[in-house]
Amino acid sequence: MKKGLITSILALTFTGLQAQPLPATPKLVVTLTIDQLRTDYMEAFSTLYGEKGFKRLMREGKVFYQTEFPFNGTDRASAIAAIYSGTTPSMNGIISQYWMDASTLRPVNCVDDGAFMGNFTDENSSPSQLLTSTIADELKVATRNKGMVYAIAPSRDAAILAAGHSGNGAFWLNENTGKWCSTTYYSEFPWWVSQYNERKSPDFRIRDMVWEPAYPINKYTFLPEWRDQPFKYKFDSERINKFRRLITSPFINDEVNLLTEELLEKSTLAKDEIPDLLALTYYAGKVEGPNGTIKLDDGTDLEYVPSEITLDLSGKASEKTAGARMKKYELDASATNDGKLQSNDIVLFRYADVLLMKSEAKVRNGGNGDAELTEVRERAGATLDVTATLETLLEERLREFAWEGLRRQDLVRFGKFTRAYTDRPQLPKEDTGYTTVFPIHEDVLSLNGKLTQNYGY
Repeated sequence: MKKGLITSILALTFTGLQAQPLPATPKLVVTLTIDQLRTDYMEAFSTLYGEKGFKRLMREGKVFYQTEFPFNGTDRASAIAAIYSGTTPSMNGIISQYWMDASTLRPVNCVDDGAFMGNFTDENSSPSQLLTSTIADELKVATRNKGMVYAIAPSRDAAILAAGHSGNGAFWLNENTGKWCSTTYYSEFPWWVSQYNERKSPDFRIRDMVWEPAYPINKYTFLPEWRDQPFKYKFDSERINKFRRLITSPFINDEVNLLTEELLEKSTLAKDEIPDLLALTYYAGKVEGPNGTIKLDDGTDLEYVPSEITLDLSGKASEKTAGARMKKYELDASATNDGKLQSNDIVLFRYADVLLMKSEAKVRNGGNGDAELTEVRERAGATLDVTATLETLLEERLREFAWEGLRRQDLVRFGKFTRAYTDRPQLPKEDTGYTTVFPIHEDVLSLNGKLTQNYGY
């Protein structure tokens, strides 16, 4: 991914920091994956980093400056699957965090699996959709299943995809209860995690958590000059979704570290000469504020102000977000930011489209399509004295289906696509109609010598 949605760093940890010969086989390999860490932040905020963290990795590690994912639409799940499997979605099967189940026409999570129950969660999960092995699985093979693999992450998909098929455990924070949870797909839920949930989990401490800058505001030299006021945010002020807010804040990284300390202290990880793997995922993305609003870096609510397109926006929260926006369908305010709780119907075929197609069919066959056109216009509150003709129907489809991706095929069907319109002149030879079909991609042509390029391209 070119803009650094996820930065992944592989680090080897040893028993001490003193200079010593590199052991032939490390006792523990730790992978750190930071969700949505922008690449430029590694340098922009370098003065705020400790000497034993990013600075040490940048100084002593191998840094790849031109790394990018060789596929489009990268999100957290597809990126983590690619990092740990070394393959693209076409091979590992994880095309996204969510996709539509063809049998139910409902969105499903990439780690959903009804065959396995959850521990401290009602979600049913496993890595069954992951079609390839991962570095964790290969470690298990190489050590004859003696090496241990654990993954800790803020989110379910990150933890499970990092732990792979053969891991000993994958743990993520329950966004409803604040407890660390897992799935029965892996081995028995560790006693030390249950004990941690009973005594130290975030739900016991969230009322005392206050988010404010770690340093004086003048130390954040990378921020715009007008952001000169520090902010303070208390998570417990949100009775609903407070743990979901916690997961999208810097505090979740502290929580990952706390459970990691518990793991290292009370499990047998890295206690023998057989190499183990610990996969940790952190978060550095956008932050949700009260009532679902998004907070800017200075703590102010992000604002959409379409009327301020040409005004001087310096010093306003809408500076980066002004402009007209199109929203055709009402959003479910109770849904999470990833949409998994959306109760809205998924629009596959609109009734208005059916009515206008019926009206068009009648007109093309010499009939009267006024009734169907009138029904659509009446619902929209438009005037009803419009006769259904091919011209009026094309105009109605323009208004009714704006921003829905239907205009091109409408213009092709009505024989209008190749004409000049607005500021676009007619292309050379476009009167032949060649632009009504797409060109054949050169990769496809190279694979089949019997194919010839479509006319005009």
